[in-house]
Amino acid sequence: MSDDSHRRGPEDRARISLEQAHELRYWTERFGVDERRLREAIAAVGVSADAVERYLRANG
Repeated sequence: MSDDSHRRGPEDRARISLEQAHELRYWTERFGVDERRLREAIAAVGVSADAVERYLRANG
């Protein structure tokens, strides 16, 4: 994963990483949720972006 904070999105869009602020911002904006909700989804289904998206859609 790149440490270049000027990049707009994560290096690997298939997996969610919340270790860097720009990635946290990307994923919360992409899914339209706050950090707490995103972390809850990751705890429930893991770091797969597809799985998190399905979880968030199913659990509104």
